[in-house]
Amino acid sequence: MSSMRLEMVMKQRLATELRMAPHIIQSIEVLTLPALELQTFIQQQMDTNPVLESSEITAEEESTPTQEEKAQEEIDKEEPPADEQILNDFENMEAEGWEDYYNRDHIAKRNDGEKDKKQEAMQNTPDKPLSLQDFLFQQFGLLDLPEQQKKIGEQIIYNIDANGYLNYPLEEILRTLEPIPLPSEAEQVLQYIQKLEPAGVGARNIQECLLLQLSETDTNYHVKKEMIEKYLTDISNNKYPKIAKELGRSLEEIKEIVTALQKLDPKPGANYASDKPSFVMPDVVVELIDGQYLVRLEEDYLPHLRINPRYLQMLQEKSDKLSKAREFLKKKLESANWIIEAIKQRQQTLFRVAQRLVEHQQEFLDHGLTHLKPLKMQDIADDLQIHVSTVSRAIADKYMQTPRGIFALKFFFTGSIDKKDGDNESRVTVQERVQEMIQQEDKKKPLSDEDIADNLKAVGLEIARRTVTKYRKALKIPSSRRRKQY
Repeated sequence: MSSMRLEMVMKQRLATELRMAPHIIQSIEVLTLPALELQTFIQQQMDTNPVLESSEITAEEESTPTQEEKAQEEIDKEEPPADEQILNDFENMEAEGWEDYYNRDHIAKRNDGEKDKKQEAMQNTPDKPLSLQDFLFQQFGLLDLPEQQKKIGEQIIYNIDANGYLNYPLEEILRTLEPIPLPSEAEQVLQYIQKLEPAGVGARNIQECLLLQLSETDTNYHVKKEMIEKYLTDISNNKYPKIAKELGRSLEEIKEIVTALQKLDPKPGANYASDKPSFVMPDVVVELIDGQYLVRLEEDYLPHLRINPRYLQMLQEKSDKLSKAREFLKKKLESANWIIEAIKQRQQTLFRVAQRLVEHQQEFLDHGLTHLKPLKMQDIADDLQIHVSTVSRAIADKYMQTPRGIFALKFFFTGSIDKKDGDNESRVTVQERVQEMIQQEDKKKPLSDEDIADNLKAVGLEIARRTVTKYRKALKIPSSRRRKQY
């Protein structure tokens, strides 16, 4: 048998790699941050870097020692600090359904007479709204039920989703309890829960949800019940004549009953609190002043950063005590300068991009959606002589407040559709045209997607029927068959 020989050989290889410096990476990350995240980022940097501070500190605040500083002075009188302790202090700082048919400071920033903006924001923040499960638990707790049924009920409520539906079979839910309850007992408890508010909660499907919202005292209760149980799909597809024929009712009666059914809520839990309310803070504000659109950045929420002068002075001192701390301070100073520069570059880039957007889309600001122009990110990049990826990062998750409302910056970039005269029109504008045609159509003879495509071609827009279908679905407009009124 031949033996295998293993060898380790060292070889030199010359290679070229392109690596971005850390401060460039940080500048890119800061550029992509929307307003609220930038605010959090700045606060984190101020908390972890002692060299960074807000320039809004007054001279009085700088000169007046804090209680901690006074106490430290007393200690210093008794025992001078060692350079190891100073270094440790700095290191500690560093470590520190109805389907679609129904879906219609580290440093306080206080000047004389000025309130703390953070505290004011907290005071103006509404209390966390009541969640659906909390609301159900409150009601269920008022029922006088045996202990075992209370445990069953609590387990059922835990499994009700945000829309108010029970999406798991009772048998599966009961397996988590000891001893396992009888299915009949669990069904009884579920019926108690289904009588709680909001009406329709605890249902296992859309039919049960709508049936729970019916009143047995309603004169049309039985026909409504039958329509929910048998004809939901036909209602969704606008097949009223078929329903009227099979139920022996007039078309007008069916239309009235459908109108009443449409007032039921297919998602009874959706009106209650979700886990995280979402807020939009505009990064850019556009105002119409003396006939001109003026662009400004919304910067009131951002502290103005600077380098703490005390630490600059420590770096200039030649004391042997601070020799170990000086290297740490240099790194923190370098990091602080990068952060300040990155934020400055972000603001400048965002302002320039926003200004160009307003210039390109002034007709939209003047006249509305039908005047939104086709625009590509490359167009703005060419205007500003920057890379298109910089434009993309600058507009990511950022919003602009205009006289016509608040829009994501990405909204202003739209593709185009060619016209016969050689001009082009933005896709958003074409969508608006489609919506207007449908709003003005004869509801007894609604326009098909082919009809809409032909009408657009008549005004010079070459557009395929499938594209009209795509736009109509994006606008959540049902098909012509479902829009037809009898």
